[in-house]
Amino acid sequence: MAALASRMALQSRAALASRMAQLQSKAAESKASEAASFAAKHGGALQSKASEAASIAAKHGATLQSKASKAASFAAKQGSAMQSKAAEAASSAAKQGREYHKTLMERNRQYVVDPPTVEKCQELSKQLFYTRLASIPGRYEAFWKEVDAVKLLLKNRKDLKAEQAGVAALFGIELYAWLRAGEFIGRGFTLTG
Repeated sequence: MAALASRMALQSRAALASRMAQLQSKAAESKASEAASFAAKHGGALQSKASEAASIAAKHGATLQSKASKAASFAAKQGSAMQSKAAEAASSAAKQGREYHKTLMERNRQYVVDPPTVEKCQELSKQLFYTRLASIPGRYEAFWKEVDAVKLLLKNRKDLKAEQAGVAALFGIELYAWLRAGEFIGRGFTLTG
């Protein structure tokens, strides 16, 4: 996809260069004709200079057009070269991805359940759920120990160090920020709901 996009970008640049050359050629011719009409009004000497300018503009306009066509062919060649390089990169990434997956599975073979049946997956799911459920009382006790420690700090706030107060303030600010972020997300990422 990236190669196709870069090829299309190169082709559009070449087309743009060709169009720019055509526009410059037309602009040069129009300026030359304006100069010729000005020269007709103001004398014969200026008329000869205007005809010289018109011939120069016509000559350089054709040169610009040929350069634009060369640029278009160069862009087409480079686009196909870039496409082949992108294909090489994709095949290399696919090969390395397969090798990485193979080594990862070899290192973690002891965690793979063989054969992978629906019953075994359901059993593992239940084991995870009930293991998490069994850890709730320990977490509950740890939570109340933390609450008791905070109560003790509040009773002895005269002995509170500046570092501890700063950590407590940052923790409070973080909780408030998470609350506001949750409200923002809950409203569907709008400020006013």
